[in-house]
Amino acid sequence: MSQSESLGPVHIREARPEDDAAIGELLVDAYVTQYAKKLPEVVYTDERKRALRDVAPKREVATVLVAEVNGEVVGTVALFPPGAPGSEAWVPHAADLRHLATAVRYHGQGLGKPLLDAAEALARTWGVAAVALHVRRGVAGVARMYQQRGYVRTPEGDLDTPSVYLEAYLLRLQG
Repeated sequence: MSQSESLGPVHIREARPEDDAAIGELLVDAYVTQYAKKLPEVVYTDERKRALRDVAPKREVATVLVAEVNGEVVGTVALFPPGAPGSEAWVPHAADLRHLATAVRYHGQGLGKPLLDAAEALARTWGVAAVALHVRRGVAGVARMYQQRGYVRTPEGDLDTPSVYLEAYLLRLQG
């Protein structure tokens, strides 16, 4: 399949256990190839790849959504409810959006939009005040995509870990 393969009808649904392997490989492939283009200094360790592939524990604490095209899982995003284990939300009553990724062959074709639309709609049904997320410092295009959706840079939520600096963004859903 070519890099410019056209996107057919997209179906968004909640991930099932049988999707875990496809989601894990999609995350690793998308992160490794896209960060290599944008930030060549970023190296994904085997430990990080294992963590990305370990989808089942994430489904236990978060809602993992997938995008399907012709029955194939080609995108994913996870939404952690407020207070869930693994959530990195820094404000009370906020959902945490994590691990947005799309199949490399569909990058740049708008596949992230229906995934984000579904995740944000889910957050609204939860009645949360906001959706929080983090973007690796230096990935300006990703940050711009979120800002165009209404997410606001929120430095007090930044995470400075030994291996990466993550910049915080927040989408307010309620006053």
